[in-house]
Amino acid sequence: MASILMSNIQHHKILILDFGSQYTQLIARRIREIGIYCELLPYDVKPHFIEKFNPSGIILSGGPDTVGDDGSARAPEVIFNLNVPILGICYGMQTMAVQLGGKAKSSKKAEFGFAKIRARNHSKLLNKISDEKNSKGHSLLDVWMSHGIEVTKLPEGFELIASTDNCPIAGFANNNKNYFGLQFHPEVTHTKQGVQILERFVTEICKCQKKWTTDNIIEDLLLNIKNQVGNKKVLLGLSGGVDSSVVAILLHRAIGKQLICVFVDNGLLRLNEGSEVMNTFSENLGVKVIRANAQQYFYEQLSNESDPEAKRKIIGKAFIKIFDQEAKKINGVNFLAQGTIYPDVIESAGAASGKAKVIKSHHNVGGLPDDLKFELVEPLKELFKDEVRIIGEKLGLPRKILHRHPFPGPGLGVRILGPIKEEFVQILREADNIFMEELNNQQLYDKVDQAFAVFLPVKSVGVTGDDRRYDYVIALRAVETIDFMTARWARLPYDFLDHVSNRIINEISRVSRVVYDVSGKPPATIEWE
Repeated sequence: MASILMSNIQHHKILILDFGSQYTQLIARRIREIGIYCELLPYDVKPHFIEKFNPSGIILSGGPDTVGDDGSARAPEVIFNLNVPILGICYGMQTMAVQLGGKAKSSKKAEFGFAKIRARNHSKLLNKISDEKNSKGHSLLDVWMSHGIEVTKLPEGFELIASTDNCPIAGFANNNKNYFGLQFHPEVTHTKQGVQILERFVTEICKCQKKWTTDNIIEDLLLNIKNQVGNKKVLLGLSGGVDSSVVAILLHRAIGKQLICVFVDNGLLRLNEGSEVMNTFSENLGVKVIRANAQQYFYEQLSNESDPEAKRKIIGKAFIKIFDQEAKKINGVNFLAQGTIYPDVIESAGAASGKAKVIKSHHNVGGLPDDLKFELVEPLKELFKDEVRIIGEKLGLPRKILHRHPFPGPGLGVRILGPIKEEFVQILREADNIFMEELNNQQLYDKVDQAFAVFLPVKSVGVTGDDRRYDYVIALRAVETIDFMTARWARLPYDFLDHVSNRIINEISRVSRVVYDVSGKPPATIEWE
């Protein structure tokens, strides 16, 4: 039955080939929001992956390459033999043009930002989609451009479907083959009709049915869990974060008492978090939770390690060791459940092809030993964070859990720069708690997408009363973001930052200075490690 349902909600699906654009995950999110399943694979994925995926349509993303350079990225030739619709966006349009016999070269004037295009020739893709009409009755669209290269010659069989004053070929189409190219980015919010254009492509041109809905996803997940697990026991590492919490409630609903949650108090959690997690799941939701106090073990493992990647690996292995110890106390545990989500897989180069560039390791997917004694259960590994939250709401999880800011799997271990000491953890825990309290007190918590404090292992001179203080530095970080792949630092009020800084320095004796991080992503990451 599960395979029938899976076929139902994923039978029609879109393959997105990633050429390295910062917007690629936005394409995937938009397609899923429309109600169609899709996956991301790197552009140089092996042909058999594409054939096996059996897409209903293909989207080629933008990217940083210059299409005329030797060795620049190209779409796999196999996609042009599958007889499915193809949409090239920005670089995806350029490489499609070159590969099919057209030409592209550097623009006389690069375009980065807002542009107004004129739709032409009433293509399947853009027909009757517009923001306004010009004086001659031509359809105009407000779009977002980001390119320094442009198509200068159409491939044979293609026609012009969009242009700007600066970019004569801003869109093309081969309506017989259902091949389309757009120089602008329909996936970003700045392109006002972008979602409508993408929906036109996936539903009317690719003929996909909108089966990727919350109810269908939940039903599919529950059936897959039951089929995988059967009547055996599952051990779940419960952190209290969004992802593991949604996994816990899914598993509890699917297999009931076969689920045993282990909450590992690793000493790297926020203030009072251990008690809150136990209260929420064990007492309120009826989930069986065992608390494993392993603070000192984690501190010992991390005491001499400064490298952030190494710390993540150590924490991941320590979690597995604790799980293994707890599992030995329980007869018949065959499965280990994790809250791995799709961005974890992408960022950790865990996609099927293994081509994605490693940005950082996630303990869920990067720290597991080769001789793992459990079979993994990862029901969320194909879902984005916003999809996970929607599922959690549908399953009745408290808003406080679902809408709190992201907290890394390694916890405060990657918010303390350098080696971990219990003293450093306590200082950071108290500073972070003050920051969160004041964000909530001033109704700012929900206006930023992620906020936290960072402990810096350097000392700074300060003055307390008449005494000289030489103590540690706390950095505050708050960002605004749509997809967590790009972010800008939050413009929190100066009076607010002043108040938080004063509280931290006055209430935590070992802090002499507070700084505010004004780095965007890119070039910085959101977390410091």
